[in-house]
Amino acid sequence: MMGKNDLPELLSGSDVAWWSTRFEGGGEAKTVYRAGEGPGVVVIHEIPGIYPAVSRFAERVVKAGFSVAMPDLFGVVGREPTRGYEFAQIARACISHEFHVLAARGSSPITHWLRALCRDLYAECGGPGVGALGMCLTGNFALSLMVDPWVMAPVLSQPSLPFPLGAERRRGLHVSDEDLQVVRRRACEEGVKVLGMRFTDDPMCPPERFQRLREELGDGFEEIEIDSSPGNPHGIRCRAHSVVTADLVDQADHPTRKALDRVLEFFGECLKR
Repeated sequence: MMGKNDLPELLSGSDVAWWSTRFEGGGEAKTVYRAGEGPGVVVIHEIPGIYPAVSRFAERVVKAGFSVAMPDLFGVVGREPTRGYEFAQIARACISHEFHVLAARGSSPITHWLRALCRDLYAECGGPGVGALGMCLTGNFALSLMVDPWVMAPVLSQPSLPFPLGAERRRGLHVSDEDLQVVRRRACEEGVKVLGMRFTDDPMCPPERFQRLREELGDGFEEIEIDSSPGNPHGIRCRAHSVVTADLVDQADHPTRKALDRVLEFFGECLKR
């Protein structure tokens, strides 16, 4: 385990006490940043990596009374997003054996490592279970993690896999048919809720994907769709994408802030009982 002095500047300068460790699961070892106490929540960052808006979100989860595990999957911790940097990380994901960006009916291999991380966090923190939030490229991963009974609060923020090329992929959930059966049973019969968020005009997370989730999970799916159409009342840009990070407007009456507040409330409802 590494201490605070070994942390990237983004996290070492935080008012949250982060520490770093290496976690091995299924033969893979990756760095995981940890902070907080209470029920466990895995925060899975988006493209291009753990940049400041992602760490700010994770810190909010810590301050809401949770033990956060934030794995470092790609990118450079603390580096601000630029168009070129984002494209480079997308290209890296496209050729990586850990991500299957076009698979509509199968999960990326990295989810096996994430499942092991969730299991380990649950063993450490206890309680009813753990939460998991994925964003963008990792958004659907929270659904894949739900096949394990200790994942009790899955959140899909702008889930963007598979890349929406063609009708099947626009409706794709990036889980196998067998895993979807488990997810459906947990949501429809066991009462485990799934929370999903997207902007209405987000080309990376099309409306067909949320329609499919409604069809599969029924009342087990809670959706937050934020109006980003031209002329919307909050002035949200048409290509807004990252609900609780880059496109968050931190004002109490703004729909993105309400979405963030709902995520924290959702974690509390599912994990603090």
